Amino acid sequence: MMELVLNRTYFPNGTNGEIFRNDQLICESIELPWQENKKVVSCIPEGRYEIEARFSDQHGAHFCLKDVSNRNLILIHPANNALKELKGCIAPVTKLIGQGIGKNSRLAMNKLRLLVYEGFSKGEQVFITIKLS
Repeated sequence: MMELVLNRTYFPNGTNGEIFRNDQLICESIELPWQENKKVVSCIPEGRYEIEARFSDQHGAHFCLKDVSNRNLILIHPANNALKELKGCIAPVTKLIGQGIGKNSRLAMNKLRLLVYEGFSKGEQVFITIKLS
């Protein structure tokens, strides 16, 4: 089993985070601000979620979080501006540059994808625990 941790910091205009595996930083992340888990405008609640692989024409190979309370299709996919590009999803970024804003998201997504697919190739379940940093 592979365990990832997303440590969050909440701001009025976005949620910034860092994604770790075994205390090693993989990448940073951006999300929408916390708005009581309201669909399309809020990040999701803190908790532990299983990650599954997903593919779409829009995002290519990405991930989906299973069993998110009162939400569906919560994805991990590339984006550099939470307010403009996300609807509750998580975007890995190479560098945070503002509240809910990062850069080089596709590079960070590739790094995360390689790691998670490595777990899948070993038949492992992959989980992410989201918590306040």
